[in-house]
Amino acid sequence: MQSLWLENQALSLRDIPHPIKPTEALIRVQLSGICGTDLELVRGYYPFTGIPGHEFVGEVIDSPDKSWIGKRVVGEINVVCGGCEQCKNGRPTHCEKRTVLGIANRDGVHAEYTSLPLANLHLVPDSVPDEAAVFTEPLAAALEIQEQVQIRPTDRVLLIGAGRLGQLVAQMLVLTGYDLCVVARHPHQKALLEARQIRLISEDEIQPRRWDVVVEATGSPSGFDLARQAICPRGTLVLKSTYQGEMTINWSPFVVDEITIVGSRCGPFEPALRLLERGEVDPTVLIAERYPLARALEAYEDAKKPGMLKVLLG
Repeated sequence: MQSLWLENQALSLRDIPHPIKPTEALIRVQLSGICGTDLELVRGYYPFTGIPGHEFVGEVIDSPDKSWIGKRVVGEINVVCGGCEQCKNGRPTHCEKRTVLGIANRDGVHAEYTSLPLANLHLVPDSVPDEAAVFTEPLAAALEIQEQVQIRPTDRVLLIGAGRLGQLVAQMLVLTGYDLCVVARHPHQKALLEARQIRLISEDEIQPRRWDVVVEATGSPSGFDLARQAICPRGTLVLKSTYQGEMTINWSPFVVDEITIVGSRCGPFEPALRLLERGEVDPTVLIAERYPLARALEAYEDAKKPGMLKVLLG
């Protein structure tokens, strides 16, 4: 099968065998998305060799349970053991033996086919098109914020970053009625937010030490610095991005102001699919380009451009 291959921070196209695993479903990938983590892997964020990519929608073509064949699915990215301390204590996404689709010790979805255990699969409602379903994983990651943080109706919420993930976070948070403002840099990002009547705020307008909850979704040191300045004493800082390399941080203000820092990544798929089915969020407006798998190298170069939203393969 044709696939994109990452090795020593270099991408190439390769023909490799189908991922035949008797205990897992074989899935034909219909669409896959290039996300910030994929780009960070190429930059050396984590030493990964194999097929990258973890956002997808596909069709099951073989399965240990034949009733799954022909079903349209999306899949959770963490494949867990179920028996380690983290799994037994209700933290399976932190499984001590986990493999992670396209990120750690498991080939991903920028290929013609992929495989996952049935426990990882979720059926896509018939009314949800592939172009929306491919966003299930990042939308679930956006929903994870509400799983982790109790945000009060009176809280002032600031989102810094309106890129691929930030746009989904904004669409999700505005549904709740929170007092939400978003920092966006690029005109097309601002236009998408304004179309949904989401309030924008410039960096100069941000009052320091006034925001109860700050979500940092830029993955940049400057975004982190802005978030630190904005958060109020005893506020909550939610980090939705990974950071390549190291940052120099003065931790004393976090102690003095009693700031809660929450790292946030994978989230619940079923609520994400319900939002898509009801049309309460529309991720398709984020699609900037779509390339066939044969042009994946070109697609990655496009995805690297500043301000670029979602680039799809398939």
